[in-house]
Amino acid sequence: MTDILDHVPFATARTWNHAMLRGFLMRCPACGEGGMFARFMKVADTCPHCHEELHHHRADDAPPYFTVFIVGHIMIPLVLVIEKIWHPNMVWFVSATLIVTLMLTGFLMPRVKGAVVAMQWALRMHGFDYATRDKTADWTLDKNHEPPA
Repeated sequence: MTDILDHVPFATARTWNHAMLRGFLMRCPACGEGGMFARFMKVADTCPHCHEELHHHRADDAPPYFTVFIVGHIMIPLVLVIEKIWHPNMVWFVSATLIVTLMLTGFLMPRVKGAVVAMQWALRMHGFDYATRDKTADWTLDKNHEPPA
């Protein structure tokens, strides 16, 4: 039994590092030109520039987990160093820490989601493998294996 992917010609190789950088910049992982998001955290169905389908993503809970991990690794050492060196007023310090943490989270969350979606695109996960299939290659998946007329 042959795998269905053996018959699907892929247009170009996808590198995960370029795709994730484009996703982190909130750009289409395929062309790097069009925006990936239709709204703040809503991934557009297609790229407005190259029309690559982006609706296949399954980011789910990964972006919040990664964002909490990144923000925690930035903020905890920062809080410990500031407390050790300057001993600031606790009310001011907690207020400033909370504001910086929320701003950093709001800044990173869509970028991390863009990188996760771009990684899924680069690794051809969740339907992204069939999104770039050449339309003339559809005949190979037909029962008769005959090219279209």
